Amino acid sequence: MDPLLELLHQNANIPRPDLAKMLNLSIEEIDRRIDQYEKERVILAYQAVVDPEKIDADAVTAFIEVSITPERGGGFDRLAERIARFDEVKNCWLMSGGYDLAIMVEGSNLREIARFVSEKLSTVDGVISTATRFRLKTYKQNGVLLSHTANAERLPVSP
Repeated sequence: MDPLLELLHQNANIPRPDLAKMLNLSIEEIDRRIDQYEKERVILAYQAVVDPEKIDADAVTAFIEVSITPERGGGFDRLAERIARFDEVKNCWLMSGGYDLAIMVEGSNLREIARFVSEKLSTVDGVISTATRFRLKTYKQNGVLLSHTANAERLPVSP
């Protein structure tokens, strides 16, 4: 991966003059490359990594395994894109293994997630089955450790 993209992925708030110094490039070159990445849709968005427990302790995140029937002429893509368009769906991935799609859904409570699964997701033509798992606690998100323990120690290894 381009070192510029790596730096932006780690922290999109790095000032452009600092990026230029870090990469030994001009600010104009940094601006040109970022503009090009945005036009080519390599860079799609800039987001903050937020500790979910500090903003809404009652919010619920669910990971749902979805088995679907691929469509003739469209495979999994059209159905996956239809599911991904639901506002509740924050991430949607095509998977290998025992199910076809993995989706991450956010809601304000368990009932909201249950309503989404029963009234929206399961009613989509082509959805065969779902299995839902709930996030209990987040330790690391998008490469960022959320806990700041003073003495981060290695776990003991026993035979």
